[in-house]
Amino acid sequence: MKLSQFKFNLQKELIAKFPAESRDESRLLVVHKESGKLEHKVFKDIVDYVDDQDVMVFNNTKVFPARLYGNKEKTGAKIEVFLLRELNREQRLWDVLVDPARKIRIGNKLYFGEDDSLVAEVIDNTTSRGRTLRFLFDGSYEEFKRTLYDLGETPLPKFINRDVEPEDRERYQTIYAKHEGAVAAPTAGMHFSRELMKRLEIKGVDFAEITLHVGLGNFRTVDVEDLTKHKMDSEKIIITDEAVNKVNEAKDKKKNVIAVGTTVLRTLESSVSTTGHLKPYDGWTNKFIFPPYEVQVPNMMVSNFHLPYSTLLMMVCAFGGYDAVINAYKTAIKEEYRFGTYGDAMLIL
Repeated sequence: MKLSQFKFNLQKELIAKFPAESRDESRLLVVHKESGKLEHKVFKDIVDYVDDQDVMVFNNTKVFPARLYGNKEKTGAKIEVFLLRELNREQRLWDVLVDPARKIRIGNKLYFGEDDSLVAEVIDNTTSRGRTLRFLFDGSYEEFKRTLYDLGETPLPKFINRDVEPEDRERYQTIYAKHEGAVAAPTAGMHFSRELMKRLEIKGVDFAEITLHVGLGNFRTVDVEDLTKHKMDSEKIIITDEAVNKVNEAKDKKKNVIAVGTTVLRTLESSVSTTGHLKPYDGWTNKFIFPPYEVQVPNMMVSNFHLPYSTLLMMVCAFGGYDAVINAYKTAIKEEYRFGTYGDAMLIL
């Protein structure tokens, strides 16, 4: 497949700027991949498509407030720092992106907070935009982390194009988020409310949890027409024995395994046995899934509506079939479904 095959015209008005009032009341487009049939539902109707002993797999990563605004020493120039990952806890070293990058060099000090309560020094240039910062902080690690997070902002994707509001801290997070480490939310999971989870449980659906700490690679543009030449950023994943047992038992019983989101699909497909069973894993994945691709583990998938040319759209097309998914997207645009992080959802079965 070529990059140009993932182009479609999306009006800016269809990119959701705010979440739905209730998590489980977004719209849901149900896509039957074999027949191509489409149904227009509300997200909580997902209960009608699953059954006793089916397994839903969730990504339990937790987003941290990764966007900081500071000033450069001497000039006072405003700098945006995006925390990517902690490199060394003791030395307070972080891998970050800086904007504007051209103004920041090794040795520069950056000041954060109204009273400059946090200072960082640039100690390495890793890429054109990437830097390694050492935060200069005398207190305990807990105090440092608290200060960092108090100053940090919820890292909404730039395409949402608005200021962050207090409610974003809670809404740009799934209700089952546990393990901190993501700089972007696994958005398909944000439609699940406590009430909906209870209803699924009563129906007999089992829940399995994996962890993939979502990185900025999700939003990185693909700049090669030949998709086989695109390299995904590596992301940390954890698949526990408990998740493996639940998923494999469901597969053996011919029950449905539902991947909640592209991050879950990537994780499950990153550790598969020759018999199509899931294997435990704790490490990194840079797996890039795009059509044609035969999905081994899940047979159903929940996903948001993604932006043109995105690797997320490519993954959904790999799962649901290119023609069926592109046709569903055309219908979604015509019916004015909401796209992006805070948008509506589709269920592919």
